[in-house]
Amino acid sequence: MAMRTDFGVAARERAKASEPRVMTAKELAEYLRVHRSTVYKLLRRRELPGFRIGTDWRFRREVIDQWCAGRNASIGERAASRGT
Repeated sequence: MAMRTDFGVAARERAKASEPRVMTAKELAEYLRVHRSTVYKLLRRRELPGFRIGTDWRFRREVIDQWCAGRNASIGERAASRGT
């Protein structure tokens, strides 16, 4: 029996491993596919996890991925509670 390999998953994992673990605000905006001003707006509201190095913001990719997953889960919970 031939073994099936999902090359798409393997390629995504390699690409993810080559991405920087810490991103700038510009890189984060590209990663999330939002405008850079959206990143700064979320920072002002204290909704986005990040840290400062001097005057510059930095974001850990793993923390951002968890933050996105948490936001998606809470959206799903709200939709379920409305019966949508």
